[in-house]
Amino acid sequence: MNFVAALNDVAAKNLLTLEEQIRQAIGEDPFIFQACEPLFKGGKRLRPMLFLLCANSKSNFPPEKSMPLAVTLELIHTASLVHDDIIDTSKKRRGVETTNSKYGAQIAVLVGDYLFAKAFQLVAENDYGAEVSTTLSKLVKNLCVGEIMQDRSLYEVPTLSEYYTRINLKTAIFLSTCCKLGAIVSDMDRREVENLTAYGSSLGLAFQIIDDLLDFFGDEKITGKPRGGDLKSGVITLPVLRALEVSNEAAKLREIVTSGQDVDAAIKIIQATDAVDYCRTRAEAHIESARVNLPLTLKPSVARALEQVADFIVDRTR
Repeated sequence: MNFVAALNDVAAKNLLTLEEQIRQAIGEDPFIFQACEPLFKGGKRLRPMLFLLCANSKSNFPPEKSMPLAVTLELIHTASLVHDDIIDTSKKRRGVETTNSKYGAQIAVLVGDYLFAKAFQLVAENDYGAEVSTTLSKLVKNLCVGEIMQDRSLYEVPTLSEYYTRINLKTAIFLSTCCKLGAIVSDMDRREVENLTAYGSSLGLAFQIIDDLLDFFGDEKITGKPRGGDLKSGVITLPVLRALEVSNEAAKLREIVTSGQDVDAAIKIIQATDAVDYCRTRAEAHIESARVNLPLTLKPSVARALEQVADFIVDRTR
């Protein structure tokens, strides 16, 4: 399913404006534009679109006011990907060469920093208020904490609780922040803000579980990333934890994933288990939790779109 199609035109009509304003935001310097532009080709725009949906969930929030914050969210997301690719020494992202592969780690660090700085410049220029600024600052802090936690535990088998803490910091808090910010700017009451925040959090947990699943079972031509990339980087995710629990070759798998050797053999062991069904069942449970938290006060068109986004998360192939 195509993500934009899943929105049923509720927020998709804003996509062209979003893309144009992203290009404007990174267009101040020709080299920076050249370095950044490939990063924005592809991608689902899930985060800004969630924000735009929630910002229009009760009344129509002016697009000239909402769009800079939508761009901010995509810039923060992309900046985090640039830094992730440096840490993981990734060569490909969204089917194209990563910034660090093309220009080196030093330039890539600065490109990521530039995107963060530009994002907060947009927030400052549009005067969204203290709560929005504080929420965004906490988001970036949590992204960093999640990345540090992951980097400090490479090639170590986490507990299920540790895995969930990590994906909450790296992914779920981001999606919940997008929904929370939309609810805030649309002037929803505190209970509605909390419900949409919970919706986004559950959505984020499901999104990351499916992402971790696609790392082993996805089509490389569709995902744009080599299979087993997380394992090669020493990141041990839910499909591995499930295989370690049920596989007859668990001892061999543990030796492989904690050493980073013979990743192809590890992938075969994982693929021979019920990891797909197990992970999908967990993801679907989070999606159901997301649906339960959708406020009844939403405009029907927005409620349908947010339901469709939830369906997209578990059905996606990239």
